[in-house]
Amino acid sequence: MTDPDLRPLYERDPAAWHAQLAEGNARQARKRVAADALIRDHDGRVLLVDPTYKPDWDTPGGMAEANEPPMDALRRELAEELNLQLPERMALVCVDWVAPHGPWDDLLTFVFDAGTLTADEITALRITDAELAAFEFCTSDQAQKRLRPYVWARLSAAITAADTGTVAYLHNGRPSP
Repeated sequence: MTDPDLRPLYERDPAAWHAQLAEGNARQARKRVAADALIRDHDGRVLLVDPTYKPDWDTPGGMAEANEPPMDALRRELAEELNLQLPERMALVCVDWVAPHGPWDDLLTFVFDAGTLTADEITALRITDAELAAFEFCTSDQAQKRLRPYVWARLSAAITAADTGTVAYLHNGRPSP
């Protein structure tokens, strides 16, 4: 017969085990999570947005809320900001870890390939949130000029990954060491 005191905590006292897990969870780091979309038109140009709250253009998407899956966050953000309904399934093409900067902690950005919009879908795009001043489909040269360097590097890696059926893993827009 086994001594009951030698059994693992999860068997002896499930409530104490859950409390131990919760305490450990509370001490772990919290990461900010963003989800962006690679969206193209029939000419291969990429959709960029001009946020009102920062000086540079950006890729469409936004921050995930607490406990929200990245793909769900992306669908929510684009529906709220551009009246855009994204496909049910999108391919993950890039994950970029962004180091702490300014007042911000580190960040994981997930980029999903949302495909090519039809002419009707492009016509239906509308700014529906005061966070955006404009949107535009841009060539690679235009995108590189409008985006912060690490965002351009992320977008460029996402385009390559989407075109080759791979997934890019980056640190601050660069391939991880």
